[in-house]
Amino acid sequence: MLDRLNALYPVRYTALALCVVGALLSLFAWIGWGVGGFWLLVFAGLSALGFRDLKQRKSSVLRNYPVIGHLRFMLEKIRPEVRQYFLEADTEATPFSRSQRSLAYARAKNESDKRPFGTQVDQTENGHEWLNHSLMPTQLASHDFRTLIGGPACTQPYEASVFNISAMSFGALSANAIQALNAGAQRGNFAHDTGEGSISAWHRLHGGDLIWEIGSGYFGCRDEAGRFSEERFKANALDPQVKMIEIKLSQGAKPGHGGVLPGAKVTLEIAAARGVAVGQDCVSPAAHSAFASPMELLMFVARLRELSGGKPTGFKLCIGHPWEWFAMVKAMLATGITPDFIVVDGAEGGTGAAPMEFTDHVGAPLQEGLRLVHNTLVGVNLRDRIKIGASGKIISAFDIARAMAIGADWCNSARGFMFALGCIQAQTCHTGQCPTGVTTQDPLRQQALVVPDKTTRVYNFHQQTLEALKELVQAAGLHHPSEISAHHIVRRVNENEVRLLANLLPEVPAGSLLLGAEGRHAVFTTYWDKSSADHFGLE
Repeated sequence: MLDRLNALYPVRYTALALCVVGALLSLFAWIGWGVGGFWLLVFAGLSALGFRDLKQRKSSVLRNYPVIGHLRFMLEKIRPEVRQYFLEADTEATPFSRSQRSLAYARAKNESDKRPFGTQVDQTENGHEWLNHSLMPTQLASHDFRTLIGGPACTQPYEASVFNISAMSFGALSANAIQALNAGAQRGNFAHDTGEGSISAWHRLHGGDLIWEIGSGYFGCRDEAGRFSEERFKANALDPQVKMIEIKLSQGAKPGHGGVLPGAKVTLEIAAARGVAVGQDCVSPAAHSAFASPMELLMFVARLRELSGGKPTGFKLCIGHPWEWFAMVKAMLATGITPDFIVVDGAEGGTGAAPMEFTDHVGAPLQEGLRLVHNTLVGVNLRDRIKIGASGKIISAFDIARAMAIGADWCNSARGFMFALGCIQAQTCHTGQCPTGVTTQDPLRQQALVVPDKTTRVYNFHQQTLEALKELVQAAGLHHPSEISAHHIVRRVNENEVRLLANLLPEVPAGSLLLGAEGRHAVFTTYWDKSSADHFGLE
């Protein structure tokens, strides 16, 4: 009964309801006894404000919390520190991450991203990094930087933007959020990763380019028993809107951990997208069932590429045991089958809900994982055949430049585009009570997210971030972000010493892993010869 009442009258409208009741009582008092005129004006004004909040299209908070939501913005006006609190209220906040969030909001709203009074970070702090500039800056005509993805076996290569939307599933995000992301991607000509929740009707509505992510649950391409179905895969993969196929081996936020979407949250729309039963638990196993060895993984990649009509096919992983990654590379050498791309997801990547131990202490951070993947492919002469994407807390143009400096060809961002949608990091993603309509399936709550307005913000964030990247590339005297290397990035390692990333991170000579062990980095010396293309374990 309470659930029905809440559906008819959401609690978040209580302030507006009280104002309306106050206005009515004041009106009766004024008519009957000639008193209460002041309060009639007050409550009537607040009621009018509340109904205006429900109709306006700019603020999701005010649409979901009429009248009372203004307290947040009033406090921001009173003190800038309060504004910073609301922009930055999460448990992991650092001065640098706080400035990134503020930057994302400004760019999404097409506001100035310029900041007075100097730096926003402590440049004397250990770990601080910067890009070396040139006395001969370049002048570039466009910020539309792209990379061509597709190896020798690919017949439909994809020219991708160097900045795209990272994997976030329908179900984790609301229908309105998915629509705004995809419409923004379509407008800006960049790619939208579906996440493992597969392709929903909301992904198709606006026609933006899709990267179809296939996880261990094989959502959208599974049979009744939950196993991979070639027929159902082919039906989706041949859709012209699908530009690439991505097999998810693991994700940075919770690598090696499966997931369950409780049956109560499996709506008709989610069930249709994933190919599961309405109202039943939707399980993502921790491991795939379509392959069990590195060789089988590569054959699976080749088969999906064939079934999709030759579209770029690859996989995403967070680096864990290095010998398992080496086993995949040895399988590439043994079979001659190579993925068209590999997305390296750093352990710093986010998710709506994961055990704290996994988010904080499982998986390799992006820098270490990305550098290992890049170096390994260089060491076996396969780097020119395989493009590398990077994801994991990438928000700013400098984040993109840094990732490309250590081995990435393009970058994906999830939280940056969530900020563009209006996410205020209320950290209620797992409850269904998202105040901005981004991560809820509540049909009333998600109506607060107005698709056309947030589409523009997604587009703005993408365009302005790439414009900032262009300015960094120009300042370094280069012509494309792919030219940025570890020799361009400097890091302070202690109070009295700075070093180039090129001197801090290991480099592997081309083809060196195909030769003897002499001169190898320790990780290769320890594990390369103990890995096998036939299985994921140690020899």
